[in-house]
Amino acid sequence: MIDAGSEGMAVCRVDNRVVFVPYVVPGDIIDIRIVRKKRKYLEGRAVHFHQYSPKRTEALCTHFGICGGCRWQNMKYGDQLFYKQKQVFDSLKRIGGIESPEVRSILGSESVYCYRNKLEYTFSNLRWFTEKKSDIAEDPNALGFHIPGMFDKVLDIDQCFLQDDFTNTVRLTVKSYALRNQHKFYNIRTHEGFLRNLIVRNTRDGQWMVIVVFALHLKTEIQEMMDFIHSSFPQITSLSYVVNEKLNDTISDQKVIPYHGELFITETIDGIQFRISPVSFFQTNTFQAARLYNIALGFASFRGDETVYDLYSGTGTISLLASGKVKKVIGIEYIDAAVADARINAEVNGIVNTEFFSGDMSKVLDDEFILRNGRPDVIITDPPRAGMHSSVIDNIIKISPARIVYISCNPATQARDVAMMLETYRISAIQPVDMFPHTQHVENVILLEKV
Repeated sequence: MIDAGSEGMAVCRVDNRVVFVPYVVPGDIIDIRIVRKKRKYLEGRAVHFHQYSPKRTEALCTHFGICGGCRWQNMKYGDQLFYKQKQVFDSLKRIGGIESPEVRSILGSESVYCYRNKLEYTFSNLRWFTEKKSDIAEDPNALGFHIPGMFDKVLDIDQCFLQDDFTNTVRLTVKSYALRNQHKFYNIRTHEGFLRNLIVRNTRDGQWMVIVVFALHLKTEIQEMMDFIHSSFPQITSLSYVVNEKLNDTISDQKVIPYHGELFITETIDGIQFRISPVSFFQTNTFQAARLYNIALGFASFRGDETVYDLYSGTGTISLLASGKVKKVIGIEYIDAAVADARINAEVNGIVNTEFFSGDMSKVLDDEFILRNGRPDVIITDPPRAGMHSSVIDNIIKISPARIVYISCNPATQARDVAMMLETYRISAIQPVDMFPHTQHVENVILLEKV
C-alpha cells in the first residue's frame, strides 16, 4: 500500500488502476481480493499479509474493523497527521489548481481517545453478528452503531473509546434494563418497536445530557425507564426524552420533553458560555474546537472597528467569540433552531453587538441585506461538507471584503470554492487542524486576502 485516501482506505495501484482497501496501512504488503469494480477505481479486501508496515500500531478497540468509526486506529498517530496534512495539500493542488501550496504543520489533538462530547446510539433488533460461531445463539438486540453501508444493521457496542467512559456505563446499564423489562428494540425495516435511540452529550466541566428516543407513546413504560435512569445516574444534569413516530431518526423537528434538570448543558470557550440543547449543533471535539476558532480569529487580524459577517454561523460560536474584538458581527444560518440558540447564547453572555438571521445564504446575502447591515470588512465562512454554492461565492466576491477566513471540514470542496476566488484573492495562510483522531477527517482554515 502506497498511500491513505478516500473514506480512510489505503491506496495502491494494480495494472495502473487505483485500488482502495480498508483497514490496512500504507507500507503493508498484502494480497488483495477485488470485491467491487468501478469505472475509475477498484475496491478490495486484504486476504493475506506478507509484511506489516512500520506505520502500524495495535488498535485499542475490540470493535475495530467492524464498527467503521475509527478506520485509522491501527495507524500511529503521527502518521495519521501526515496523511491528513497531505490530504489538504493534495486537494488544493489537484482540485484547486494551486501549485505547491504552503500548508502549515497540522495541529494535532492532545487527546486521541475520549475526545468527543457527543455520541448517538441506536436500539435495533437486527443486530450485526460477527462470523464467530458463538454469536449464532446470542440475543438479536443491539444498542450501538450502524454498520457502514447497512442502514438496517447495528453493531452492539461493549466499549467505545471516543467519549468519556461514563457513556459506556450509561449505555450498558440502559440496555440491561431494557432487556430485563422485555422492551422491544426498534426494527427499522418494519418500523416496529419501542426503543429507538440513546444520545449522550457532555461538557469539559462534567455536565452530562442524556436523551432517550422512544418510538411509541407508552406513558407508564417511559416514566419507569426515565425514573430508572435518573435514580441510577443522579450526576446526569439534563435528562429528557423524545417520542419519534416518524420513519427517520432525526429529532430536530420533534418535541423534546424534559424529565430532570435543565433542557441544556453549558460549555465555556474563552470565557463565553454556550448553551447546548438536545438538538443543538456544537463541535464534537471541544478542546480542538477552541483551538480551531482561535486560529480563525487570529487569521482575521481584527483591529477592533470591523463589521464581520459569519456565514453558516450555526449556534453563533464564532460570532460570539469574535464579538469582543470587533464593532459588529452579523451571523447568517439556514437552520432556524440554530439561529434561535445563537440569539439565546448572545443574551446569556450579555453580548449586544451581534445579530443573527436565518435563510438560504444565496438569497439572504443580497444588495438590500448589505445596505441594511453594512458592508463587511471580514467574512468568516464555515459551510457544511458540500461547501458553498457558486452563487454564494459570487456574492462574496461582489461584496469584496478585505479578508475571508474559510473554515472547512472537507478540503476537497474547500479547494474547489477557493479556486473560484483566486482572481481577486490570494491565499495568505493555510492551517489544518485534527478534530477527529483515528479517522480520515480533517478541518482546514484558509486565509484569503484581497489582491
